[in-house]
Order: sequence, then C-alpha cells, then structure tokens
Amino acid sequence: MNYRIETMITREKVEERIRELAKEIEKDYQDREEEVIFLGLLKGSVMFLSDLMKEIDLDLKIDFMSVSSYGSGTTTSGVVKILKDTDFDIKGKNLLIVEDIIDSGLTLNYVKEFLYAKGAAEIKICTLLDKPERRKVDLKGDYIGFTIPDAFVVGYGLDYDQKYRNLPYIGTVVFEEN
Repeated sequence: MNYRIETMITREKVEERIRELAKEIEKDYQDREEEVIFLGLLKGSVMFLSDLMKEIDLDLKIDFMSVSSYGSGTTTSGVVKILKDTDFDIKGKNLLIVEDIIDSGLTLNYVKEFLYAKGAAEIKICTLLDKPERRKVDLKGDYIGFTIPDAFVVGYGLDYDQKYRNLPYIGTVVFEEN
C-alpha cells in the first residue's frame, strides 16, 4: 500500500508549544519541596522529553519505562506489555509521565495503575498529542501539547512501523489506493 506524509504541525509550532508547556510545568512544580521524576515512555517520548527538559529550570530526575501495545499496524492491540520497568524506587514519589500521544488511553491507563500499585504518591501526565475522539477509558492529560483529530500521525518520536520518528514535525500518514 502506498502512502505519503503530510505536515500537520510544523517544527516551529512544536518547538513553541514545548516552551509553553515547560513554563506551565515549571510554574506548577517550582515551589514543591519533594522531587519530581520525569518518566518517559519509550520509544516515542524521547524527542519530546529531551526538548521539554531543556526548557525546564527545576531539579528533576529522569527515568524511563518501555511498554508495548502496538503491533506493526496503525491501531492498538489492546494488550499492554511492560518491556522495561522504572530504575528508581517510585514509592512515595511524584511522577510526571511524559508521553508522545494519548490515543485510546488504554496503555497509559494501565501504566498509571501499575505505577500507583508500586506506591507512587502522585502521577501527572504530559503528552505532546492528544486524540480524545479515540479514548476508550476516562483518562486526561494534565499538560497537553496539541489536541488532534483521529488521524495516524508520525514524526517527533512517533513512528509507523519504526520509521519516521526522526521527523522534526508532526505528519499525517495518508494512505493511497493503487
């Protein structure tokens, strides 16, 4: 099947919104005495987390989890697997999950429940993209970069069959009939 990538959100808009999100997060966490752990969900959050952290002037720690719920297609499989757990002991800690996209919410909801079961004190969510039309569970982000329609998107960490993560913008995959 042939397809093309069309720009949905330009590099400049992504960079500007990340700076705005960083200011919001910094403001919300600056007066807290307890540390916050930024928890990136691999692999999609890497570019977003990296750029977000550069804009935040806070004492923070970083950790990663790797979870999987997508196969090689364009929709979630619905089965969540923890491929890599946190390195830090998160009991009693405040976490900010940094995610590339909230789609159905199934994966993120599972991760959130998993982390609370491990003793996290507070969990907030920062996502670059939010697709509320696709939500299957009651889950909302605390910091949202862009709310987008139900389209299959790539770039800025998001992939299609492990490709296009390195695009510096958000693009829509448009499938063409032969």
